[in-house]
Amino acid sequence: MRITVVAFLLFGLHPGSALLAQDHDAGVESPYAGFEQRDIASLSDDDLTELLAGGGWGFALPAELNGLPGPRHVLDMADDMNLSADQQSRVQTLFETMRSRAVELGGEFVHRERALDAWFEGVASGIARPDADELARLVDAAGDIRSELRFAHLGAHLKMLDILSPEQVAAYNRLRGYDSGNPCDDVPEGHDETLWKRHNNCDG
Repeated sequence: MRITVVAFLLFGLHPGSALLAQDHDAGVESPYAGFEQRDIASLSDDDLTELLAGGGWGFALPAELNGLPGPRHVLDMADDMNLSADQQSRVQTLFETMRSRAVELGGEFVHRERALDAWFEGVASGIARPDADELARLVDAAGDIRSELRFAHLGAHLKMLDILSPEQVAAYNRLRGYDSGNPCDDVPEGHDETLWKRHNNCDG
């Protein structure tokens, strides 16, 4: 009864109070709700699948988006890029070497992320001691492998420059949709040329 009276005093005098409380509760719900069911907190099922298969996981974007081709996509577009038989062979070898290394490192990265997750689970349950030095060791262990994995992917893009001609690199970027041309050379119809060039930082 006392609880009922208190509840009435808190919310009964202000009909909107209960709704406000509900809105407040909804506003603080974590966007990560449900992630606690994951096998490894920091990795989704898709992440695990890609890492264990040697997938890129976005590691090579600095190379890819700055125009350095990736071996897998080059193999997919070999005919459109006019690759010679020798070039295809070299790209295939590079790709297989990279993928083999990525599978190895991806598996190790998953293993170390699992260890980090398990340690925090132990801390939360009181089994493990909340020791900062142990945390640093686990974080560094996972981070070191992540760096090696990223280097494996980025390094493969870098080596492609020794295999492809500049014309083939340009063709790759065009086929991948990255080459949109120079906006300073092509003013769209209906745009003021002076304003367009100023907006795109064109000289003159």
